[in-house]
Amino acid sequence: MERISREELFLSIAELMSRRATCERARIGAVIAKENRIVSTGYNGSPSGLPHCTEVGCEPDSDGGCIRTVHAEANAIAFAARNGIPLEGGVLYCTYSPCLNCARLIINSGIKEVVYEKVYRVEAGIKELTNAEIVVTRVTDRKE
Repeated sequence: MERISREELFLSIAELMSRRATCERARIGAVIAKENRIVSTGYNGSPSGLPHCTEVGCEPDSDGGCIRTVHAEANAIAFAARNGIPLEGGVLYCTYSPCLNCARLIINSGIKEVVYEKVYRVEAGIKELTNAEIVVTRVTDRKE
């Protein structure tokens, strides 16, 4: 059996995390690694203690996104912050490219690289990350 790369491993775990998502519009997962070890994970869902889309339905905004949920990347960054885990120099692996707000959180958290599989419906986040000299890589030929 062929050994998978760390990138494949982390993207596979991000995909698995997306299966915990509670927004019915999109299921997204994220993994943050430092020194080739996972330090945080996240998936999109409502803030702790508030009703999830799976319970009460999505709450769409004027652009078609759901405002009830916190994005996977933001949840992974928030978990790290809440638990005192520094992200400086880390790599974020995500099932979708980050939105603009998540891109700004990524920049301010000190993450140095973002690896994603699918393009989010709005590509402003990719542009913001690139402008901040964050390495952004789309993986399109991943083996399943």
